[in-house]
Amino acid sequence: MKECMIVLSLTVPFPITGAYAHANSFTKLFVFGDSYVDTGNRNFTASSWNEPYGITYPGRPAGHFSDGHVFSEYFASWMGIKSPTPYRFREIRPIEYGMNFAYGGTGVFETLVAAPNMTIQIGLFEQLLEEKLYTEDDLKSSIALVSVSGNDYNAYIARGESLLGLPAFIVSVVKQLGLDLQRIHDLGVPKVVVMGIQPLGCLPEFTKEYSYEKCNETGNLAALFHNLLLTTVVEELKLENGESEFVMLDMYDAFMSAMKKHEDETGTSELKNTLRPCCTGITSEDSCGDVENGEKKYNVCIDPKMAFFWDSFHPTQAGWHAIYSVLKSSIANLFRTELWGSF
Repeated sequence: MKECMIVLSLTVPFPITGAYAHANSFTKLFVFGDSYVDTGNRNFTASSWNEPYGITYPGRPAGHFSDGHVFSEYFASWMGIKSPTPYRFREIRPIEYGMNFAYGGTGVFETLVAAPNMTIQIGLFEQLLEEKLYTEDDLKSSIALVSVSGNDYNAYIARGESLLGLPAFIVSVVKQLGLDLQRIHDLGVPKVVVMGIQPLGCLPEFTKEYSYEKCNETGNLAALFHNLLLTTVVEELKLENGESEFVMLDMYDAFMSAMKKHEDETGTSELKNTLRPCCTGITSEDSCGDVENGEKKYNVCIDPKMAFFWDSFHPTQAGWHAIYSVLKSSIANLFRTELWGSF
């Protein structure tokens, strides 16, 4: 986390640096979670700050776990605002569009990464509210975006826990996530959007044992169980708080649809392997971004914009754009608007 060449025939968006109009009534975004939405909170020892991360945008490492933009930036664009400033840069960058509290590698519980988990992230948000950094009026026009993409489960397996106990652990993860969603709402954010989990078994980390030719069924079943439980939790939150207060994004189907579209568009080309990542370690012990004695221990495909997956766990910017393209109409419907932002 062999070099690859994958064709992805879609238009990659222009950099998120231009002028923005507030496309609707939501003017602030508060982001919580992990690497699928983190835009720079991890410290400089994280792989997201190493080459070749950021090679597509902004052309250098910028703290994103991809070659360019990640999902939270696309969601901000749908809102018609700039991507919110990462928490660690709150004193040197504008905070008018909200704030990003997400830390790559984290989960609702403690994981293998020494960074703030979901509970602590929400605590950081609460502290800023106590400091009056954002007012009640600010919050009235805000949305929270929450990502839990599987780091809790990766940590569970890495610690040698039994697969037989995984279903019960998934129940505990989703239960805690539900408490976190309610807490964010209770702090004054009127709309809370939670991302369902993607098809875990289709991530390159779990398809490499099949030479990137097929997905791991066990991983996908775990993801489906997570999403089933989360759907129930979100419905309960709607009953308790209001039908329009909570939204769940179907990341599983969005990933599957985007990957199928990629496979169809590449046809019979030898470059059609959607599951093969663009950036991989030279050996099984190496990962994307690793350097040893000044020597790169990874390979990067010829053009990341043509690949769906960037590394062992994360889509490329082109992959995220494809996923967003699948989701944007459903997002608009969920929020009863057809304004999708500037991408």
